Amino acid sequence: QVQLVESGGGLVQAGGSLRLSCAASGSIFSVSAMGWYRQAPGKQRELVATISGGGSTNYGDSVKGRFTISRDNAKNTVYLQMNSLKPEDTAVYYCNALVKVTVWDMPGNYWAQGTQVTVSS
Repeated sequence: QVQLVESGGGLVQAGGSLRLSCAASGSIFSVSAMGWYRQAPGKQRELVATISGGGSTNYGDSVKGRFTISRDNAKNTVYLQMNSLKPEDTAVYYCNALVKVTVWDMPGNYWAQGTQVTVSS
């Protein structure tokens, strides 16, 4: 079994910063791409940022220049540093990872439970 556990969400004023963390644990052979997605009330889930196993990054247009994704491969952990937060960043943030449980498996797509980020104006 593979678990993704998030931490770091909360309430912050506009212009402030938050850092999210997500650690993958359990029966893991390797972790490739990891990422963050978010879903606001009444809206579809959208890409925030992804990072490959080699460190290549991709960002959603609405967060470019404000958010930074990084990872610690030794800890199977991905981070999201969020700066200059806006009220429209308010959403539930979900961590995602592609995980191989054994060398023979295809990567499985795993999701964390989600953490609330609320930005007040």
